[in-house]
Amino acid sequence: MNNEVTVYSTNTCPYCDMMKSFLNQNNISFTEVNVQIDQVAAQKLVETTGQMGVPQTNINGQWVLGFDPDRVLALIKA
Repeated sequence: MNNEVTVYSTNTCPYCDMMKSFLNQNNISFTEVNVQIDQVAAQKLVETTGQMGVPQTNINGQWVLGFDPDRVLALIKA
């Protein structure tokens, strides 16, 4: 089944790197949005989630704040 996974990150965020590595290690394809470069996406993210920190990961419409591998796996559709 296809999962829609988008990771919102910055260049200097170690937890973003951990999230992307975790997704890659588990063969979960994702799209990355760098909010450090894309200010429009950054503003939309804050408006949507009310959170300024990264990583924020949207999985099939559900949000994962920070690096939370257990929640990621719970939201991924097999």
